[in-house]
Amino acid sequence: MSIKEIAAFSAKAKSDAALAGQLKACEKLKEMFALARENGFELQEDSLYPPNEPQFTEDQLSARLAKALLRA
Repeated sequence: MSIKEIAAFSAKAKSDAALAGQLKACEKLKEMFALARENGFELQEDSLYPPNEPQFTEDQLSARLAKALLRA
C-alpha cells in the first residue's frame, strides 16, 4: 500500500458526497479502514502519519481523526 492509495481514497471521498459523509462520521481508524475496504482501498496505518504528507483535509475527517492524523 502506498501513499497513492490513500490519496486515491481521499480524492474519491472529495468527489462522492455519500462517501464524504461516511468518512466524516468515522471516529476511529478501524472505522475508516473498513470504509476504505468497502470502497476497494486498502489503507495501512503507518502511511497515514507524519513524516508522510497528509492526504486528507481537516474538513474531510471527524474532529477526533483530524487531531490524530493531521498533527504536526
